[in-house]
Amino acid sequence: MNDPQAWTLIGVFAAVMLGGMTLMTTQFSRVIRAEVGGLRGEMRGEIGELRGEISSLRTDIAGVESRLTTRIDTLDHEVADLAKRIWREND
Repeated sequence: MNDPQAWTLIGVFAAVMLGGMTLMTTQFSRVIRAEVGGLRGEMRGEIGELRGEISSLRTDIAGVESRLTTRIDTLDHEVADLAKRIWREND
């Protein structure tokens, strides 16, 4: 094997190696992009579900606040009636 043939083989080997690395890098970036896209979709779905649960929780809290306010108002009226009775009895 003479000198030009050796350099030709070195050049072919270098081209094949660079081509292989380019191909692997391209495929790896495609896989990463697809995985990130899938993860992004899953996260959007989970965040949407979480927003729905928070909305439901807010509705539940508003209902509890409403019932609590009603009970406190009823208790306030009952205490006021008791106070009136006690003050009337002391007169």
